[in-house]
Amino acid sequence: MARENFYKLLGLARNASAAEIKKAYRRLARKYHPDTAGNNPQAAEKFKQVQEAYDVLSDTKKRQAYDRFGHAGLNMNGQPFPGGGPRQWKSGSGPVEFDLSDLFGGGGRRGAGGVGSIFDRLRQQGQSPGGFGTAPGAPARGADIEHKVYVSFDEAIHGTSRDVVATIQSPDGRQKQERITVKIPPGVDQGSKVRVRGKGQPSSGGNNGDLIIKVEVQEHKFFRRDGSDIHLDVPVTVTEAALGAKIDVPTLAGTTTVTIPHASSSGRKLRLKEKGLRNSKSDKSGDMYLTLKIVLPEKIGKSSRELLKKFNQNNPQDDIRKHWK
Repeated sequence: MARENFYKLLGLARNASAAEIKKAYRRLARKYHPDTAGNNPQAAEKFKQVQEAYDVLSDTKKRQAYDRFGHAGLNMNGQPFPGGGPRQWKSGSGPVEFDLSDLFGGGGRRGAGGVGSIFDRLRQQGQSPGGFGTAPGAPARGADIEHKVYVSFDEAIHGTSRDVVATIQSPDGRQKQERITVKIPPGVDQGSKVRVRGKGQPSSGGNNGDLIIKVEVQEHKFFRRDGSDIHLDVPVTVTEAALGAKIDVPTLAGTTTVTIPHASSSGRKLRLKEKGLRNSKSDKSGDMYLTLKIVLPEKIGKSSRELLKKFNQNNPQDDIRKHWK
């Protein structure tokens, strides 16, 4: 089945900006995420396709390769193939020149173009296709495989696991796909990398490369993260802000009761010590910061307006905008 155009999949024009791509991805990711769509195989497949499209279009190099060659410009791991004329792979014994016809012309058959012909050239020069840049005579290490996974905010906080399908290519050019379950540790942040040793590309006589998982964390509806600290906007009524109150607020560990001091202005910050995220390196928890946001009722009756006027007369304030002057 032909793969759907990534721009069409996200509902975008080819000249879409990075911000437009990100906005479209977030909208569709929320729509097809299992938390929203439930146990729906079609939605799960669509979610996977949306992730793949965003993975390519949000990366400058991948997008350039895709815009120029379409899906043929990317390998099975979503990485861009070199294009635009002959290119060189550098190794310990010197460069090996190849072109896109080497990759696509022979369907991977040895001696007839394709991936196999590239490795034939490497063997003819006494080079190991498993790793480049190694010292002569040293066992070549296999190449790393990089894969991007998407997790929710809660999964990033508490840890989770993902099944990753990695395309493994043997030194003779044969390919196979391997499903690998990767544990995502608690506390990963946007752009964190998880390394799975020995699950990358094999080599001739050397060690396998690694599988490197790059983590993309989806935004939470309410919480914002800054390292180990968590931020939350807390709406309060005029009465709660003026007179003080005790209210319940959500935290990473569940609901807790917080005291709002009287005469609290909108924008005031309250700190909940060690209610943030535990740092695995320091074994200490960050803090949680609450920012108060005063919310007025949609309608204020006549009698209430009179009371507010009287309140203003009985509680005169200095020029609260004097800092502008």
